Amino acid sequence: MTVKYNNNGELTMGGTSLKTIAQSFGTPTIVYDESQIRTQMQRYHNAMKQSGLKYNISYASKAFTCIQMVKLVAEEGLQLDVVSEGELYTALEAGFNPSQIHFHGNNKTKREIQYALENKVGYIVIDDLEEIELINRYASDVVDVVLRLNPGVEAHTHEFIQTGQEDSKFGLSIKHGLAKQGIEAVQNATKLNLKGVHFHVGSQIEGTEAMIETSKLVIQWLKAEGVFVDLINLGGGFSIKYVDGDVSFPIEEGIAEITTAIKDVATAEDYPMPEIGIEPGRSIVGEAGITLYEVGTIKTIPNVNKYVSIDGGMSDHIRTALYDAEYEAKLVNRNDVADETVTIAGKLCESGDIIIKNAKLPSTVRRGDYLAIQSTGAYHYSMASNYNQMQKPSVFFLKDGKAREVIKRQSLRQLIINDTK
Repeated sequence: MTVKYNNNGELTMGGTSLKTIAQSFGTPTIVYDESQIRTQMQRYHNAMKQSGLKYNISYASKAFTCIQMVKLVAEEGLQLDVVSEGELYTALEAGFNPSQIHFHGNNKTKREIQYALENKVGYIVIDDLEEIELINRYASDVVDVVLRLNPGVEAHTHEFIQTGQEDSKFGLSIKHGLAKQGIEAVQNATKLNLKGVHFHVGSQIEGTEAMIETSKLVIQWLKAEGVFVDLINLGGGFSIKYVDGDVSFPIEEGIAEITTAIKDVATAEDYPMPEIGIEPGRSIVGEAGITLYEVGTIKTIPNVNKYVSIDGGMSDHIRTALYDAEYEAKLVNRNDVADETVTIAGKLCESGDIIIKNAKLPSTVRRGDYLAIQSTGAYHYSMASNYNQMQKPSVFFLKDGKAREVIKRQSLRQLIINDTK
């Protein structure tokens, strides 16, 4: 991430003072380095091109979406993965080409299926046997579908963000015969074309082993079943660095390892090489984003702990409470030595409203200072809530020294706009 201190001791992103951003636009505010987002997308493109395979890259909207983000995705030549009517609506409002949109989700409602069909999305990812009958019923023309497989592979990550293991709400199990039933049902449907298969082994995956193992298993299974597809979508889940010790997915080396392994197994199995799809989200926006907060109450409990409270909390930073996720913080307005271990706490009425449990901060931190929490670009704004009637933060993209607002701060009026009187 391009966050560093300038000669005035102020933390900057891409050369822009984050103190100035906080003072000008208020806090909490999420700030993205737009150039870094674009660079990550370009790295995936270049890595896939090096493989020599036909490929597509879909940005996973769930990580962070808004109209301007969708427009950026289009500008960089990526396709789009959506999982709800709302994500699809946002993409369409941004003018995104619906033929480049893939509709996912383990429990698509009747309305969502109809909405996707009405707008002629590129393909629908089938996650359940019932969906096959529903899509076939509502489709007016032949539509492309992709079958999500449950390969039974466990990735080394938090149990709540594993998605490919056997006991999962996602996909159709290969081991238990559901995937085979799904293939047969799609082939027998009058308005469905089996474009390909999809899997997703989990999130925040640092290595390539799980994806390579699953790719081999899937290709061998397809060959054994005599099923030939135009697309194998490997999903996403590529890792980022949150704290020291974490490893950002090595895009160039990792994609080369995965695609080489796929080519090898396809050759060994005499299986026609399909198009390969990937769905990065976190690894595109995660490290590009930081959250700015203002320090409020500082509470010292002698010989126990020191709490530094900020003006946001689990309403815009839920991952610590959900996953025991770890983050790093920096003091924005002074480059003082981080000589103290404290707990950074939110302002919501929950004992679990903690941002960082063992944060390294300068002992000089005081009320009115600004803190930057790093690597909050993914699954922060998109998971924000109005708990305690907190307003959702504003979001800015920084590029070439200029900040542009891409999401306005939620107003008090917007908190009650749907209330009846």
